[in-house]
Amino acid sequence: MAEVSLRAETDSGAIGVRRIGKFIGAEVTNIDLRQPLDAQAVETIRLAHAEHGVLVFPNQKISSDDLKRFGGYFGKLTVHPFSTNDEAEPELIVYDNKEGNPPPSTDVWHSDETFRECPPMGTMLCSKIIPAIGGDTCFCSMEAAYEGLSDRVQTFIEGLEAVHDFMPFKGLFPDTPEGRARLHMYEEKFRPMVHPMVRVHPVTGRKSLFVNPGKFTVAVKGMQESESRNLLEILGKTVNTLEYHYRHRWAPDTVVFWDNRSTQHAAVHDYYPQQRKMDRVTIEGDRPFGTGAKADESELRRRKVPSLLSFENRPKRQHERG
Repeated sequence: MAEVSLRAETDSGAIGVRRIGKFIGAEVTNIDLRQPLDAQAVETIRLAHAEHGVLVFPNQKISSDDLKRFGGYFGKLTVHPFSTNDEAEPELIVYDNKEGNPPPSTDVWHSDETFRECPPMGTMLCSKIIPAIGGDTCFCSMEAAYEGLSDRVQTFIEGLEAVHDFMPFKGLFPDTPEGRARLHMYEEKFRPMVHPMVRVHPVTGRKSLFVNPGKFTVAVKGMQESESRNLLEILGKTVNTLEYHYRHRWAPDTVVFWDNRSTQHAAVHDYYPQQRKMDRVTIEGDRPFGTGAKADESELRRRKVPSLLSFENRPKRQHERG
């Protein structure tokens, strides 16, 4: 990517972008998100977002409409299929977690909604009420995680694809005839999705590790189950490297805008039952792409006994005759 200045003039001067983490994170100042932004300011933020992975906008006392307008500069706002939301404004999620309403299962490393064909490019969170202690959000640069792998491992996983599924949300459906029917409807709507394990960022061209086995990544496509499980376990542990992290300690009226294409995040639930209230919007993304040639699946299993289902003249089973 050509080097571009990450500054733009506004009515009050130049937008400031200051790095706050070694591999991830920048603070953006001298901008008022209550006001409309011009094209140059939007482009500055778009490039900074791709460059730094996480942008922090302090001292932004904005409304939910302001947040939606800000998110809309970067793409269409999406509706999370399994989250609570405002019935009148389904693209707006309000997390108001407190006694009697515990936080959702966001305390594991993940990138948002990778079970979709086109996972969201970015997510925005705006703090409204902050607990006295706790409630941080941790971020990890998956570009740094990829770069931290040995050359041999990078070469091995390039071209491999992983299967993503909305497995964590299946427990939301009750084990009743109606619940099972509704779950089946969503399983048909969101079939397991395959994405490259090494993702190329569409703006920077940099590579990142695009698996989140703690949440949505369930298998390596075409690989034997035991090998798949072991490989995902190894790659999943890359998020434990502290050098790759930025830990955000929230203050009221702060907007954080992260890049789901190159980062993962996890919310720390140590504040419950204190109150923590956040507004959130998510921005539509594109289909992830890798570096080019895909791995030959036949090579992944060439020493394994082939599946019976791969033969046309195989014996029929009872359920096939029914």
